[in-house]
Amino acid sequence: MAMAASAPSLLALASPASAASAANGRSATALPGGGDLGPNVLVFDPATPGIQATLDEVFKRQESAQFGTGRYALLFKPGTYHGLNAQLGFYTSIAGLGLSPDDTTINGDVTVDAGWFNGNATQNFWRSAENLALVPVSGTNRWAVAQAAPFRRMHIRGGLNLSPDGYGWASGGYIADSRIDGTVGPYSQQQWYTRDSSVGGWLNAVWNMVFSGVEGAPAQSFPNPPYTTLNTTPVSREKPFLYLDGSDYKVFLPEKRTNARGTTWGSGTPRGTSVPLSQFYVAKPGVTAATLNAALDQGLHLLLTPGIYHVDAPVEVKRAGAVVLGLGYATLVPDNGVTALKVADVDGVRLAGFLIDAGTVNSTTLLEVGPQGASADHSANPTTVQDVFIRIGGAGPGKATTSMVINSRHTIIDHTWVWRADHGDGVGWDTNRADYGIRVNGDDVLATGLFVEHFNKYDVQWYGQRGRTIFFQNEKAYDAPDQAAIQNGATKGYAAYKVADSVTTHEGWGLGSYCFYNVDPTIRQGHGFAAPNSAGVKFHNLLVVSLGGKGQYEHVINTTGAGTSGDTTVPSTVVSYP
Repeated sequence: MAMAASAPSLLALASPASAASAANGRSATALPGGGDLGPNVLVFDPATPGIQATLDEVFKRQESAQFGTGRYALLFKPGTYHGLNAQLGFYTSIAGLGLSPDDTTINGDVTVDAGWFNGNATQNFWRSAENLALVPVSGTNRWAVAQAAPFRRMHIRGGLNLSPDGYGWASGGYIADSRIDGTVGPYSQQQWYTRDSSVGGWLNAVWNMVFSGVEGAPAQSFPNPPYTTLNTTPVSREKPFLYLDGSDYKVFLPEKRTNARGTTWGSGTPRGTSVPLSQFYVAKPGVTAATLNAALDQGLHLLLTPGIYHVDAPVEVKRAGAVVLGLGYATLVPDNGVTALKVADVDGVRLAGFLIDAGTVNSTTLLEVGPQGASADHSANPTTVQDVFIRIGGAGPGKATTSMVINSRHTIIDHTWVWRADHGDGVGWDTNRADYGIRVNGDDVLATGLFVEHFNKYDVQWYGQRGRTIFFQNEKAYDAPDQAAIQNGATKGYAAYKVADSVTTHEGWGLGSYCFYNVDPTIRQGHGFAAPNSAGVKFHNLLVVSLGGKGQYEHVINTTGAGTSGDTTVPSTVVSYP
């Protein structure tokens, strides 16, 4: 790796994770559990020399490497750190290794800004902060991110600024299980979703700010200001995370909550279970799908260390309760048109913290949760898909017919960005062809924080009954060459979010779709949302926006809601449907 070649001093910071191997009773040919976390996981303690220099070196490599191959996880052992500013670039995750965020305190900042892009934060993707307490130097920490940049289990002892220096454009974002003692200032952020957290105040809103289970959230007031506020989150289960128990690495699996409000960690030890690293196969780039599947079949969970993994067969998760956890934006690339990952119709699988990048040969699907026809009841122990991001194109040509298919009932999709690239390498109407973003076939599926953009046809199709979505952000494909290219029978364009005619019960809160048809600005989009006109199908707080007049919507949902017009980028809204 480049890091090994040019900065060997950094490798010394990668602390090996000690764990048992084949000595746990398996045969000598069994794959070992546990082991070293690899060269791109950098582990610090308060006595580590040169922490700031190391952080600066990683940032220098990753600041503008939007489609690069570098992947890094920066992990801080429990304790107190002074005078640090961890600037985060692409594919960089920072996290504390305590059981609570307050176990690891940085007197300093974890910063995302947009100097690399002339003050425009709309491309600050693929980075994360988790499980830390921050005491910002100025009293306010800056986190100016766009999509795929989760902020989880963070305690900010001060304020949080979500905009870049200079208040340039910004298009984010997601906060969960966090406490911000001071005020959150979105400023230029177009949209944001905050879940199961606590805030000291919230300053403003642009288009679509959604809160569920947030103590201190502003009151419901959509569309002026555009706040959508739910008192609780119906079902949630926080993302698994790596932590240290003494000198032993473990993964904590938070328990499911219903009607959740506030953080999981604010009143003592979080509730859940711990799994020692010895029960994980610690994967390194270069490992084959066959080996990953052998580890899963053996009864191990998967920990994907930072890097890019080419798989020539699906990674198949068949066991209830199995965990697939990525560090530092570990990336799966399916070769030869295979599906990257498939989950059986079993209870309690947890997929978290990795990226799937479509390969050059078209994949019918990239991620499948449950086989076609899955029908088992998983209400007591659902599968969760958290910070699992999908990309078609951008890093090079890629194709997939449908990116994510959810067949298993009760699945929780908690923060995803499914993106057909509109810039980068391998981008064009047919070059990175991807007709559909997410298809939900399973009943009782809940999505909290759904970002799906630029697909050639439908971005979201929902066939399951009793589905619910809290927050949706969408842009239609920029690059449609003309009206004929997107025509859907007699309908002008494909809805961003389509509920099938067969569905009798569905509900959504705080959903937005934007268009920017810059190739042919005369394109008309019939509506952003399409759904059966049924008493059981309900939407709250919908909006459509024409960005600078590049294309227009004629309605918000079905034939309801005023169309957009002109180039003023003013949303058209529907507060309640039907």
